[in-house]
Amino acid sequence: MTATKTNERPGTRAVLRHSRMSAYKAREVLNLIRGQDFQRATEILEYCDRGAAEVIGKLLNSAAANARHNDGLEPSEMFVSACYADEGTTLKRWRPRARGRATRIRKRTCHITVILSRLPEDEIARRRARVVAEQADRRARRVAGGRRRARAGAAADSTRAEGEVTDETKASSEALAALSAARAIETTTHHAELEAEAGSAINLEADEEVDEEVDEEVDDTTDESAETDDSTETVAETSDDEDDGAPTSDQPDEEN
Repeated sequence: MTATKTNERPGTRAVLRHSRMSAYKAREVLNLIRGQDFQRATEILEYCDRGAAEVIGKLLNSAAANARHNDGLEPSEMFVSACYADEGTTLKRWRPRARGRATRIRKRTCHITVILSRLPEDEIARRRARVVAEQADRRARRVAGGRRRARAGAAADSTRAEGEVTDETKASSEALAALSAARAIETTTHHAELEAEAGSAINLEADEEVDEEVDEEVDDTTDESAETDDSTETVAETSDDEDDGAPTSDQPDEEN
């Protein structure tokens, strides 16, 4: 039984000829993506550190483009069925060495081939079902997220409205408190002014009463002084009368 020839393998292929690297270096990277689906192979080549990964990544994308445009296949439903690197032409160069000798330099090349084939139908059905389920899940999450955001927005609006009402009520309460305080201050000031006026009137009446009492005392004192003067004058007159009637030493005693 003869095996399938390399150039007769089914699938969509892309070939890079005379790549300036050795077949060994290319095979080390091709072994990583062989048998992987297109998405997984792309991720592996994206995060591979070898220099050949960049070249093989471009070749893989070329094979996917051939499958989409030439064969009408979807790359997401394909996998790397075969990939290999054949030795190409070797370029000979010479390096000068000591004592007039020369050393050969071999610049090797290779031919890289990547073949993409369609996945089995049951695997494609499972992948499609998984994609539909993921889309439904994302849609449900998006709807749920929108509803949560709507509820959160409504709650925020209600909270903001309550806060505004609370602020207005607080402002009204503060205004009423300020007005009451102002009225209390005005009432207290008015009472203080009335008390001051009443105190001034009381003090004035007291001063007037004191002045009247002082005037009465002065009048009494004046009357007493006048009576004292009258009595003094009376006493003086009596003394004068007595002096007139009393005998003196110069006049002789008639009886004698």
